[in-house]
Amino acid sequence: MSIGLLLITHPGIGQALLTTACSTLHGCPLQARCIEVPPDADTEQLLDRARREIEAIDDGSGVLVLTDAYGATPSNIACSLLADERVRVVSGVNLPMLIRIFNYADDSLETLTGKAAEGGLRGIQVSRQEKGEGSC
Repeated sequence: MSIGLLLITHPGIGQALLTTACSTLHGCPLQARCIEVPPDADTEQLLDRARREIEAIDDGSGVLVLTDAYGATPSNIACSLLADERVRVVSGVNLPMLIRIFNYADDSLETLTGKAAEGGLRGIQVSRQEKGEGSC
């Protein structure tokens, strides 16, 4: 059994991140799906679709939902799914977060939720040029 993964993002973000992470790791260790939310989206229709996707990818271990920008429409749809106790939501999805999730794919939903946030945060680094040096 493994956690399902659902990305709910603005157009072009979720599928690109998922494709890149799967290609980097030569496969996808989780059942993963994407829903991209266009500006003129019917949010009720997309919420229904998200619920169907959760049903399709949940094998009993739960589903981790990742979204891009907290407070935006994709995030609001994702947060509406929290009424289902099998669902956890993490916003701010980025490539390091996905790779971290894939590396810990066998963990529980609670543990994987924490790993997702940790991977996303650790993937953020501020680089600057030191005197005489030109690389990170």
